[in-house]
Amino acid sequence: MNTDALIRSLAENVKAVPRHAVGRRLALGIFAGAVVSLVAILSGLGIRPDLILAMQGSSFWVKWAYTASLGIGAIAMIARLARPDTVRLRWMWLIAVPIVLLAGLAALEMAHAPPAEWLAMWLGHSWKQCPWLVLMLSAPIFVGLLWSFRRLAPTRLRLAGATAGLAAGACAATLYCLHCPEVSAIFVLTWYTLGIGLAAAIGAILGPRLLRW
Repeated sequence: MNTDALIRSLAENVKAVPRHAVGRRLALGIFAGAVVSLVAILSGLGIRPDLILAMQGSSFWVKWAYTASLGIGAIAMIARLARPDTVRLRWMWLIAVPIVLLAGLAALEMAHAPPAEWLAMWLGHSWKQCPWLVLMLSAPIFVGLLWSFRRLAPTRLRLAGATAGLAAGACAATLYCLHCPEVSAIFVLTWYTLGIGLAAAIGAILGPRLLRW
């Protein structure tokens, strides 16, 4: 059998991939992991008692928008990295935009506060726990994304793993907002971002091992 005949035989009766199949599979993996993380929050950490009141202020939505925008950007990157074709991520720098905006808001916030309050704004009441809780809550979402990748074909495994960790960390941080009462921008910029970054770093380490196909 020559090469052309072999290719034709392999291509026969191949089912077309449904449109948006990649997005649906990623969404299913993220949703399943997020449900587990949400249950962990509800049963272990608890919802902040003043959540309804907090949602009437801008600080909660700034924090939520920051983590959600990082998650959306990371998921968009995953959808590209999940395919075996040549991936161009020239727009990857856009994921830094929420970080820069929050850093500007943090600087403005601290400029209007007395220097004596800066340390309290930075550390809050939960700086020792926040990054580790975000990292812990990201684990089920990361596992869900690993399940999604089992039917996909990434080729840049380390970058795909890092991006999956980034998405898992950002989604976990978004859910963690339901529990965390901290409101200062410098706290969110430092400790939330640290937890998300740790998830991305672990994803980069595990990616070449767990995403191989």
